[in-house]
Amino acid sequence: MTTPTPAKDLLALAREASVAVDTLLSDATRHVRERVGRDGRLSNAAIEAEQHAVHGLAWLATYAQCVREMAAYVERMSGEGRFGETEELLTRIALGEYLSQVFGGIPMNQGEMVRPADFGVTAREVADRHTPGVEELLATGNTPDNRARLVELIAEGDAMGLVGDAGLDEDMEAIRSEMRKFAAAEVLPHAHDWHRKNDYIPLEVIAGLAELGVFGLTIPEEFGGMGLGKVAMCVVSEELSRAYIGVGSLGTRSEIAAELILAGGTEAQKQHYLPKIASGEILPTAVFTEPNTGSDLASLRTRATREGDVYVIRGNKTWITHPVRADVMTLLARTNPNEPGYKGLSMFLAEKPRGDDANPFPAKGMSGGEIEVLGYRGMKEYEIAFDGFEVPAKNLLGEEEGQGFKQLMQTFEAARIQTAARAIGVAQSAMELGLRYAKERIQFGKALINFPRVSDKVVMMAVEIHIARQITYFSGRAKDGGRRCDLEAGMAKLLGARVAWAAADNALQIHGGNGFALEYAISRVLCDARILNIFEGAAEIQAQVIGRRFLEGAN
Repeated sequence: MTTPTPAKDLLALAREASVAVDTLLSDATRHVRERVGRDGRLSNAAIEAEQHAVHGLAWLATYAQCVREMAAYVERMSGEGRFGETEELLTRIALGEYLSQVFGGIPMNQGEMVRPADFGVTAREVADRHTPGVEELLATGNTPDNRARLVELIAEGDAMGLVGDAGLDEDMEAIRSEMRKFAAAEVLPHAHDWHRKNDYIPLEVIAGLAELGVFGLTIPEEFGGMGLGKVAMCVVSEELSRAYIGVGSLGTRSEIAAELILAGGTEAQKQHYLPKIASGEILPTAVFTEPNTGSDLASLRTRATREGDVYVIRGNKTWITHPVRADVMTLLARTNPNEPGYKGLSMFLAEKPRGDDANPFPAKGMSGGEIEVLGYRGMKEYEIAFDGFEVPAKNLLGEEEGQGFKQLMQTFEAARIQTAARAIGVAQSAMELGLRYAKERIQFGKALINFPRVSDKVVMMAVEIHIARQITYFSGRAKDGGRRCDLEAGMAKLLGARVAWAAADNALQIHGGNGFALEYAISRVLCDARILNIFEGAAEIQAQVIGRRFLEGAN
């Protein structure tokens, strides 16, 4: 195999590669900007016509961030004396593979590639970015020998553990251990059965999560929470989603509600709701999406009309997760029908009684039906109709109309970081299932793991999980540091969702025909992985936002 490069030499190569990719990104941004600009301004019509290039720009920017984070990981880990052979191989293969894709073609999904020529980057510009350091990483990165050695290390280790050092401190790893222990005892043995039967996650499990502080993880201690940061949220979401994405997502609605109340609520609203959310006494749900709006929230039509001391809600919502057992809805509605677009929207903390399957919505003016889904079960999805449902005026978030969209946007960074972490957990689960099966299944006289096409799949799962984990943790650290990180959070979510789907698909392929059988857990993981490219901002919407930001000068 390739002689291991000392960390300081790999760091120098990674830094050189980062500069090269950043420069290529600048080249691409300039060329695309020229194509979508009209009279010194960006043209919406031209951006739509050039959607492939604009969205590809988002993916190139994401890869640039990945290369930067690989360099930062080498520097940080080698400085702490934690950069061993596994970490070196993960990072070297990652750099070699992602550089190869940057120059040869980045997969936006299974059937769409974006290449330098799609941006209008010239052959000369591409050649100029092929520095000696880039060439060395391309030659010594994702090689058969490196993959063979890494799979040896993976196979020798704990099949149910992380591959390599995640790079977090002892406190974060203690949280990981606690969540993994809970998941192993209370979730993993039952998750597939819950999925197969489309059962709710038991309330006893939810109570256990509450005792662990999951629902108040990032809520300040003054309001009964643990006062931890977004990196801790990443670890918790990752580990619980590794066991079952439904359990890993239970805290999502609490996180969204808490973010909304902390950023936009009155002091009375904070004092009333935050301690109850933190303790798990009340379960929130997010009620934003409508049947004909999807990602286009500016077209939202649900009305909230002030009538004395209450707002009366009329309209329809869809794809509402866990609403039956929720106690309070963060409900987005239009309070000013004369104000077009986002400006007429307001957010409400709408309380409701808990229901059950027999009577899902025992509230006046509220009804709905379940949406049956392939995966992401355990909480159940519903469409909801409001017809005269009343919300006290004091439950208008911040007691100010017209702030709903602005308030919601303030939650998106954290929501997308958490979704990226959930994706990592799903990908980790897929890799572990694929690895276990590959080690146990004997074909043609030997275990599947001994066939390179199988072991290569395992290796690339581990490598891409490593990359996605690092850019997600980076986003979490940025958020914890009070820095704007909407781009980075969006990139982490964009990549994490693709990595989860690829890992689940490849792990199922390792299982062969058995993977297609409902009795095997990988069939559930495949279904669960698919949603990650859709919710919290579909991949195309995410790429549109990131690409446009770069065209506007974010780089």
